[in-house]
Amino acid sequence: MRVSDSNVVRYQAAGGVVLHGERVLVLHRPHLGEVRLPKGHIDPGEPPRTTALREVREESGYAELKILSDLGTQLVEFDWNGRHYIRDEHYFLMGLRSERKIARNRHDEHQFIPAWVTWDEALALLTFEAEREWVRRARKQVDDGQG
Repeated sequence: MRVSDSNVVRYQAAGGVVLHGERVLVLHRPHLGEVRLPKGHIDPGEPPRTTALREVREESGYAELKILSDLGTQLVEFDWNGRHYIRDEHYFLMGLRSERKIARNRHDEHQFIPAWVTWDEALALLTFEAEREWVRRARKQVDDGQG
């Protein structure tokens, strides 16, 4: 699909692959029929680490997170609603400091349903290949003793 510059949307996002024991956090989004990893837009001047922690906290409800390692970046391109999106993603391997949850607003409670799944289940369930790639990177770091 060829699009004009005015139909190109470029932005940065950050998120996390969150582990708890041998389980990976995924977010079911029933209204879209998707299973995703937590992530969101990087605000102007906000470091990717800060964005990743904020977005995972907001979308999952888990209050106390820690970054275990940096998983790097990747460029993701896709077309949606007549526009071409170019997203620079930065992900981190994370863990829980505790299972304490924060109060989430009513909209988020219905938008994101957190679930803990195995590595293989995460790879099978995730809707988008780019997010499966983050899980593969995280698993490799853990297997190599880096996470």
